[in-house]
Parts: sequence; structure tokens; C-alpha cells
Amino acid sequence: MSARGKARKRALDIVFEADAKSVPIIMVLGEHQRRREADGDGALNEYAVVIAQGVADHLDEIDALITKNSTSWTLDRMPTVDRAILRVATFELLFSDSVPDPVAVSQAVELAKELSTDESASFVHGVLGAISRTSIT
Repeated sequence: MSARGKARKRALDIVFEADAKSVPIIMVLGEHQRRREADGDGALNEYAVVIAQGVADHLDEIDALITKNSTSWTLDRMPTVDRAILRVATFELLFSDSVPDPVAVSQAVELAKELSTDESASFVHGVLGAISRTSIT
């Protein structure tokens, strides 16, 4: 896995953990940073911080887009990991000029295949495809 892929996965872990604990993403991000420094592992990858911070900063807008583009599924009904994957990828689609849209979608689909249900990859692909198309226009 590339350095950027590892950073994306770390950001996903942070966003997932915050959602699962019902605490702010920034709180979990800070805990991860402090733990890494205390363990002597150094700082979190800069891109992981950018993603986690960005999702936190734009969470309402990101969630509104996911909700608007997910047919028949509310945020609350989605598996927590799918919700986290969609949040990270939607941030990359909308706010990261350094990641081409097809790459953001592809990486999210791969994470869904690896970490979630059999149906999740198709669901994530469909929602992100719709968000990608609407964000272009």
C-alpha cells in the first residue's frame, strides 16, 4: 500500500472511531497524535491529518451530500464503516485537488471490499459516483 493509501486508511480509522464512540473527530485525531508521540512513533502522516481535519471541518456538508445521493439509506442505517469510507472519499472528491476523482472513488471501493459487507463496494461506488457527477456541474 502506498504512503497516501496508508494515510487514507489511518484517517478512515480516526473517522470510524469517532463515529463509533459518538465523539468529535478532532478529539480522536488528537488522541491518535498524542499516542503516537508518546510511543515514539512520531507524528501522524500529514495527509491523514488533512483528511481527518477536513472531514471534521466539513462534516455537515459531507453528510448532506451522502444523504442526498444514497438512495433509500439514511446515514443512521448505513454500517459505520461504510459511513466513514463515504465521508473520507467525499472529502477527497470535494476538497482535495491532489486526488483525481476516479482515484478517490476507486480507493474507497477497495476499502469497502476489504473492510465491509459484500454489498458495500457497490453501494459506496454508486453514492460516490452520484456525488462526483453532481460536484462537477
